[in-house]
Amino acid sequence: MVVYEDNLTGGFGAEISAIISEHAFDDLDGPVVRVAAPDIPAMPFNTPQEEFFMPNPEKIATAMRKLASY
Repeated sequence: MVVYEDNLTGGFGAEISAIISEHAFDDLDGPVVRVAAPDIPAMPFNTPQEEFFMPNPEKIATAMRKLASY
C-alpha cells in the first residue's frame, strides 16, 4: 500500500506503485493499493472539503482491511 497526499493519478505515489508493479509483480501477494487525494485540480482550504480530499487514518485503515482480505 502506498499512501500519499497528491492526486491519485500522476502523483509521486503513482510512480512508486508503477515501479513496484513493474519490478515485483510476480512476488506480490495482492494488488498495489494507493490511498491518495482524488483527481481534482486543487487542494481545498475549508475543513469539510479538506477532510474529503486528504488521506486520513480512517481511509488508510479501510484500505488496509480491504488489502488484508484479498
